[in-house]
Amino acid sequence: MAMSLRSEPVAKRRARIYFSLTVAFMLVLLMALDTKVVSISEQEEVLGFSAERFGEENFPDVKEYIEDKAVDVKELASEVFQDSTAAGERYGVSAGIGFVVPVRLSGTVLEGKSGIHELDVAGVPDDLTIRVQTGPAINGTSLRDATGTIQFGDFTNQIEYQDAGAALNNEMKEQVLEGIDRDGLVGQSVEVVGVFTLINPKNWLLTPVGFEIIN
Repeated sequence: MAMSLRSEPVAKRRARIYFSLTVAFMLVLLMALDTKVVSISEQEEVLGFSAERFGEENFPDVKEYIEDKAVDVKELASEVFQDSTAAGERYGVSAGIGFVVPVRLSGTVLEGKSGIHELDVAGVPDDLTIRVQTGPAINGTSLRDATGTIQFGDFTNQIEYQDAGAALNNEMKEQVLEGIDRDGLVGQSVEVVGVFTLINPKNWLLTPVGFEIIN
């Protein structure tokens, strides 16, 4: 009888341990059954729009499109001065307030201000001013609008749509303009591939996707 009394608390403790382990195992099993495996695309939907990711993923295609479609500056300038609307329709993509047009040129860098340098380009009308954004700030939505495939309806709201344009500008700056000595650009010969919104036929502001110093 004495041995039974001494062993009874031990048996109860063991029973409680076994019960606790069983309950814990059942909880883990239920949690596992209730867990949903989420794909990367589903995670992106849950996390929301990432401007940085958008820029990284889409800039290569935008750059390739502009490079493929870029028109020689002399040919383009001639047609723009004859009929800017017809030239925009032929070479560009409508962006509401004007046509976004890709162009290719060689020229000499003139004085710049606020990250924008004027270019001296031979063979174009004397009253045509061509400028190029060199950073560090890159403004506008020409890159976003260049292909015509990035539409407002692809985004949740206007903020995301604007952020998409800024993200492409930032990605271009990192890939194209990184390391350029902006203070030493004046007098340099450059080759530029870029895009601009054709509003004023006599004043073009290029956002580059290719910028190479050739001397």
